[in-house]
Amino acid sequence: MDLKAYLNAKRTLVDSFLRSYFRRRFSPPLLREAMLYSLMAGGKRLRPILCLASYEACGKDSKDIIKYASALELIHTYSLIHDDLPSMDNDDLRRGKPTSHKVYGEAIAILAGDGLLTEAFRLLSEESPKIKTQALLKGINEVASGAGIKGMVAGQAQDIISEDATPDGKTLSFIHRHKTGALITSSVRLGAILAAASKSRLDALTHYAKNLGLAFQIVDDILDIKGSTEDLGKPAGSDLRKKKMTYPALYGIEESRKKAERLIEGALGSLRGFPKSADPLREIARYVLIRNN
Repeated sequence: MDLKAYLNAKRTLVDSFLRSYFRRRFSPPLLREAMLYSLMAGGKRLRPILCLASYEACGKDSKDIIKYASALELIHTYSLIHDDLPSMDNDDLRRGKPTSHKVYGEAIAILAGDGLLTEAFRLLSEESPKIKTQALLKGINEVASGAGIKGMVAGQAQDIISEDATPDGKTLSFIHRHKTGALITSSVRLGAILAAASKSRLDALTHYAKNLGLAFQIVDDILDIKGSTEDLGKPAGSDLRKKKMTYPALYGIEESRKKAERLIEGALGSLRGFPKSADPLREIARYVLIRNN
């Protein structure tokens, strides 16, 4: 399949929905402006696309769940705004543009993130004739778990606590599986849950997503060292400067690369029982490794 065409098509669907959803005005205008500044600054839309691809892998039409998948991008964007704050990672550049707090100040940046997070759950709670209410409730619970104290927030907290600490495998795995992996896993699981997938399919997709999420962050760790600020859209080498606990810091680049390769092999193995409708998930997994070349 043509992965580039697939990603572009799905990204266009998500972006079109987001532009339409935020077309209505609300006050104060500055808050809306700040929210849209970060939300529409670009980005791969990986989490919404994974949700759509998972839904398709279960034999469904992804157009049914565009608004639910798009809600994941609101959550991801809120996390980036807060992650960049001076009290967190203190970054000045995101997606090739000045970070939210550099443009709007810390207070509005925090509130823009708060607004995006809350609006995401408003979107997720909207009923649809295509989705059973019980599946929607289960999906909301899943996303809350992946984004909150059982997932992303816990990983972010441990990441901050572990700065300057001696790297160890257990802590490092916790940070990556929660800070990055949890929302990626919930994105894949949300698609399967909304599709009313069988337990065996949901379990297989969960295994795929957990492997993919960790591999994605390991590759990000490598790119922070090997990539350029222009390519990354954020300052290269920031992990080293902040003494972050990363896979290259603990295992070196080559061993980290091998770990990512093994994880992707595991992700692909999880999809053996799925038909061609799961090919986008397969190609996305392979793409994660290509980013490292």
